[in-house]
Amino acid sequence: MIRTAMLQSLFDPSSLASSNLLGFALPAADSAADANYWFPAQASSFAADMDALWYFIYWVSVFFFIGIVAFMVLFVTRYRRTATRTQPERSASHNTALELTWSILPAFLLVAFFYWGWTSFLVIATPPRDAMEVQVGAYKWGWNFTYPSGHTDSELHVPTDREVKLIMSSADVLHSFWVPEFRTKFDVVPGRYTYLWFKPTRVGEYQLKCTEYCGTGHSAMRAKVVVHEAGGFEKWLEQAEGALLTMEPKALGELSYKKLGCAQCHSLDGTKLVGPSFKETASLWGNARGLADGSEVTVDENYLRESILEPMAKVVAGYQPQMPVIPGIREKQIAGLIEYIKSLSGPNQ
Repeated sequence: MIRTAMLQSLFDPSSLASSNLLGFALPAADSAADANYWFPAQASSFAADMDALWYFIYWVSVFFFIGIVAFMVLFVTRYRRTATRTQPERSASHNTALELTWSILPAFLLVAFFYWGWTSFLVIATPPRDAMEVQVGAYKWGWNFTYPSGHTDSELHVPTDREVKLIMSSADVLHSFWVPEFRTKFDVVPGRYTYLWFKPTRVGEYQLKCTEYCGTGHSAMRAKVVVHEAGGFEKWLEQAEGALLTMEPKALGELSYKKLGCAQCHSLDGTKLVGPSFKETASLWGNARGLADGSEVTVDENYLRESILEPMAKVVAGYQPQMPVIPGIREKQIAGLIEYIKSLSGPNQ
């Protein structure tokens, strides 16, 4: 757009670094959108516009800050009280031209800030109709991603140079989806769907973070975002789905434990986390386990399957009812998880 090109030409970080404005220079992104002192790498179609707007506001603020402070120091020095100057200088009580100047000129800048931010927001808030859709499930404290084919993973994989629309929901509390390199974020709200889209422009691995405090595991609520080269996403998806059909149940269960986010809440060594340890569950195989409502249940395949598909049906005593439903989990993955749990200290060990 014209306004972006004009303002970027004046406030582009690379031009600022080379011009040594005000006697110092800032490291800037090169043509490959490398990370710089202020920002991580530019890895989406939004990044350049967001960075340019930030630099525009930043340098306007620097200009006025230095100007105001300079005049303040000048006036304090020039009109300070001295032995020969004991009375205040006479000053005008009103100056129409000056007052109009310091009101109108900043108003033009505010309009520029608003217009640039507003038009950029409209782009970010309007997902393309033909974007690839990925279902995002957030929970304390992890992420699940379900692709159009039905495959579910704890990592977000997307193709480069293609619009991706995320349809996001939370199983418990308020979370927030943020990938710094994409320069876009949005809250994930319980009880409703929210939407976010982006177009990755740079192949690589990035870090997804939750930016809304959601409890004790908030700082660990991260996931890997992988941007594939042309054709790479389709190959990854084919291999990932093929693994469900060819892996042995125990090996698939171990992989699912890592990929579906089970490790966030269920330890393998007996440590009590948000949910009961899988080692403890395995040690009770064939025996009764106490539940939060005072009843008991026999630990077996049916109990584990129900606990995976309907986490709130039988809550273990001493734990809070907060396990979410895992979207898109398949029967083969459930069977694999059961075999993996049994192998920890069960009858098949």
